[in-house]
Amino acid sequence: MRLVVGLASLCAGILFSHSAAAVEPLPQRWVSAGGSLSEWVVVLGGQDKLVGVDTTSQHPESLKALPSVGYQRQLAAEGILSLRPDILLGTEEMGPPPVLAQISAAGVRVERLASTADLATLEKNLTLIGTLLGAEARASKAIADYRQRLQRQADWVAKVQRTQQAPKVLFLLGHSGSSPLAAGKDTAATWLIERAGGRNLTDHQGYKAISNEALAALDPDVVVIADRRLEGDAAREALLKQNPALAATRAAREGRLLSVDPTLLVGGLGPRLPEGMAALARGFYPSAPALTEKSPSQP
Repeated sequence: MRLVVGLASLCAGILFSHSAAAVEPLPQRWVSAGGSLSEWVVVLGGQDKLVGVDTTSQHPESLKALPSVGYQRQLAAEGILSLRPDILLGTEEMGPPPVLAQISAAGVRVERLASTADLATLEKNLTLIGTLLGAEARASKAIADYRQRLQRQADWVAKVQRTQQAPKVLFLLGHSGSSPLAAGKDTAATWLIERAGGRNLTDHQGYKAISNEALAALDPDVVVIADRRLEGDAAREALLKQNPALAATRAAREGRLLSVDPTLLVGGLGPRLPEGMAALARGFYPSAPALTEKSPSQP
C-alpha cells in the first residue's frame, strides 16, 4: 500500500513540475521599438511595464519620459541590455540583425511582429501583445472597437462618394523640406488614403523619391505631407521651397496641402490611425458633414 501511495505522489510531483515549467512567467520589463506597437502596449494596460522605447514612440506624451534606445532600425545592444528587459518588442523593420542576435543571446525575448497595413496582421499582433501582458480580454475588445471605427469610416466614405468623386491624392514623406518620398503600394500611407476616401496617384512599391517634373505631371487634387521634423504650415512652406513644381499643382493652387503626423505610419496600424483617417477625410471632402472619430479605449 505504501508503495502505491509513493508512486502516486511521485507521478503527481512529476506532472506538477512539467505543468509549472510549461507556464512561463509573463515578461515584466518591456522595451518597445515601433511607435504604433508602443501605443498598443499602453492601450492594453502595459505602460507600467515599459522601461524603454525607441525614438518613433512619441505617443502618449508620457512615453517621452522613458529612456530612449535610439531609432528602431539602428538599435544598440548595450543600451537595451542596460535596462534589463525581459522582452524587446518591434516590427520586422527593427534591427540591425546582429544586434538582435546579441540581445537574444543575452536571454532577452525578441519579438518581431509584421507591420503590414491590414486588419488580419493587426489582430494577430494585438492577440500576441495581449497574451504577453495577460490582457487577452482587453485585446479582444480593442480589436472589436477598431473594426467598428473603420466600418463607420467606410460607411461615411461610401455615402459621400454617392455625390462626390474621390480626389487624386499624393502622399509625400519628407524631412525638413528635403527631397520627399512618395508613398506607393503596400504602405500604411496608401492604406490610410484609400480608407479616408482618396485615390493614391502612384503605383510603385513602397516609398520612392519623386522629381519636380513628376510632381507637376501628376497634378494631384490633394497632397498629404508627413514631415519628420516640421509640422503644419512650417512643413508646407519647407516642402514648397524645396520642390517649386509643387506650387503649380491643383492641390497647391486650391490650398489642399494637408499635414499628418508621421508617427501614425510607424509600426503598423496604430490606435490613433482611425482618428487621423477621419481628419484626412474631412480634408478630402470639406463640404461633407464631418465624421467625428474618437475611440473609448484610447488613453
